[in-house]
Amino acid sequence: MLKTDAVPLTQSRQTRYRFIVLALIFIVYAVNYADRTNIGAVLPFIIEEFHINNFEAGAIASMFFLGYAISQIPAGFFMAKKGIRGVVALSIFGFSFFTWLMGTASSVLALKWIRLGLGLSEGPCPVGLASTINNWFPAKEKATATGVFIAATMFAPIIVPPLAVWIALDYGWRWVFFSFAIPGMFIAVAWYLLVKTRPEESRFVSQGELDIIHADNQQGNQARTNLVMHPKFALLDRLIRVKKLEPISRAKDLFKSKNIIGDFLAYFMMVSVLYGLLTWIPLYLVQEKGFTFLNMGFVATMPCLGGLIGAIGGGYISDKLLGKRRKPTMMFTAITTVIMMLVMLRISGDTFTICLGLFFVGLCLNIGWPAFTAYGMAVADSKTYPIAASIINSGGNLGGFVSPMVAGFLLDKTGSFNAVFTYFGICAAIGLVLICLLDEPE
Repeated sequence: MLKTDAVPLTQSRQTRYRFIVLALIFIVYAVNYADRTNIGAVLPFIIEEFHINNFEAGAIASMFFLGYAISQIPAGFFMAKKGIRGVVALSIFGFSFFTWLMGTASSVLALKWIRLGLGLSEGPCPVGLASTINNWFPAKEKATATGVFIAATMFAPIIVPPLAVWIALDYGWRWVFFSFAIPGMFIAVAWYLLVKTRPEESRFVSQGELDIIHADNQQGNQARTNLVMHPKFALLDRLIRVKKLEPISRAKDLFKSKNIIGDFLAYFMMVSVLYGLLTWIPLYLVQEKGFTFLNMGFVATMPCLGGLIGAIGGGYISDKLLGKRRKPTMMFTAITTVIMMLVMLRISGDTFTICLGLFFVGLCLNIGWPAFTAYGMAVADSKTYPIAASIINSGGNLGGFVSPMVAGFLLDKTGSFNAVFTYFGICAAIGLVLICLLDEPE
């Protein structure tokens, strides 16, 4: 029997504490993303101080994702056995500490090693946050909740570039990392005090809310997506290959599942685009489009503003308008990302057009983003999902490791961002093919 910290709330009181948990998830992941993406705004200053080429600069950014990918699967196994609460709190404290250390680095080698440590310490966090959503929300709310979770990844970069550039210009680039490290220290404590691994363990959750959360499990561990089957979806269901799948209950079977591995590979391709853009857009704006550092800080937020709207809207569309189908928004994101990379190859140099183009890049790229995570919730059961999430996330973040370096290499060889946008477009096209091969769980 699960233990609680206090006497449960009375049966008559209907709580909605899961939405407070969701708000804290948003805050945690926003801070998480701020600490990993501030490097993009700071890279021009680091290049100038250490006199390095674009490949070396990309390698500094990429080392984070190597550590991030390495720690994902071990974290998933550990959380599946020991729970989420303490691991996430420790992860938040750890990545805040390594963010502080970034400001103390005296060489490029030190920057790389600290970025590796930042990735290792951040790795358990998204697995824990996604697993918390899986435990705390009914199936009909999972993609919407995941959309809010993913939206944090776009909210943070909206404020990071202008804030980081302002700090770097006024106080030096090292103070960007010192300043960004502080909030996480307090948030780690808040998470440990307020969020339990499962809602049954929380004294803030009423029985009525528990009934809502577990409504989908009352019939046992059956197919967990429970798609809204309607004649209007008949053609769509044939297109996206809807099949009845038993949730995977053994960890070893996750590594043999073509759907989990397919999601892993598709996520690799799409994250290659996202993190490549977040790393190199600031330098693109300064070097190729002639923006000043201050103006760049504002324009560089455009993909993230579009992404914030896309992530929340995409989760809602998947849950409410598409009857909990995940593949349609994933396919839409891949197709439109290819189109937007073609647009970026020919975009004009005026500020309004560039802002508009970058806004739609972020919007299109993020509409399907929540579905990559929510898809695994339907393929795995509640016990194996932390491992499934870690596998999928590992794929994505290996893409984040490879992409900034490849983009830097292409810049060094061609001197043009056209080669970079072409590379991103190819990644999205391959991602589309992989998404099409996935089964949509009934």
